[in-house]
Amino acid sequence: MCELCLQHGEGKKWYEVMRNYSQELYSQNNREKYAQEFIANSQTSMLPMIEKMAEMKKHKPALYRPYRSIGTRYMKRNHIGQVVPLEDALQVLERAQSITRIPCVCRSAIKGVKNARYCFALGMDPFKVFGGFPELKGSLEVLTLEQAKALVAQFDQEGLVHSIWTFKTPFIGALCNCDQDCMAYKSTVSLEVMEVMYKAEYLAHIDPAECVGCRNCMKYCQFGAIEYSSLDQKCCVNLEKCYGCGLCRSGCKKDAVSIEAKALF
Repeated sequence: MCELCLQHGEGKKWYEVMRNYSQELYSQNNREKYAQEFIANSQTSMLPMIEKMAEMKKHKPALYRPYRSIGTRYMKRNHIGQVVPLEDALQVLERAQSITRIPCVCRSAIKGVKNARYCFALGMDPFKVFGGFPELKGSLEVLTLEQAKALVAQFDQEGLVHSIWTFKTPFIGALCNCDQDCMAYKSTVSLEVMEVMYKAEYLAHIDPAECVGCRNCMKYCQFGAIEYSSLDQKCCVNLEKCYGCGLCRSGCKKDAVSIEAKALF
């Protein structure tokens, strides 16, 4: 089990614990104010900070290492994420007390796309948290559970990775549907400057008896975890790189791909 499960899971996956979605928890420790400040910072300072750390890692590694340690500890306390496969993402929505579709702050900061509505705020009053941001306020959409589930299933088919996020850990306040423009992806995976997005509680498995070597699953993997053997003409999963998102299943027409709990590997 991951660090979050050990600390906040009560013997289960941490995102299966109802308290981590509760209004009682949300009302503590100025979480609403923190969410507002996070949105403001994500628009202006977060991407430059990631890029600065990448430069520091490259040119001043001795200075970078303590910055990484301090930054990682801060993010674990305040805003940490974990990848979840589709079935767990749908269960997360079932536990949330409210669901609001909002524009993605990462795509806004990195690509300048202001209305890419791929993210969901969970258990928050959207107009209190986002009402002070004109670029967000006009795009807020309160969803029913069934509407949210349908969108997440659609995003899964589009190859977007589902991840849950805390606003002052362990309160789960967001479900995001990410591509490689995600700032957490850049920080954790592509630039490897700070670990802010944990792997899922699962790993992918490709049944060699069913795999026909079409390599379509490779197109869906954002983590470079699927490899192709020219000798065997089959695909296989690099377990060290796999994040357990399960998107590779969407690309397989032969149902050769599955995900299994890490404990089974």
